[in-house]
Amino acid sequence: MGFIKEPIGIDFIIQSEPLSDLERKEISEYIKSKKEENKKMETQKVSKKKPGITQKV
Repeated sequence: MGFIKEPIGIDFIIQSEPLSDLERKEISEYIKSKKEENKKMETQKVSKKKPGITQKV
């Protein structure tokens, strides 16, 4: 990653506690809501464009 220089031949392993079922569910719901939010934003961008008009980039 570049933040911590590892000695040659040694890997740092970070082990965290496994997620609970509740934590997994909360994360999944958050991801789902963000995907839906992004999909709405894309739909709004497409609907704002007028057909027949080309835009220079």
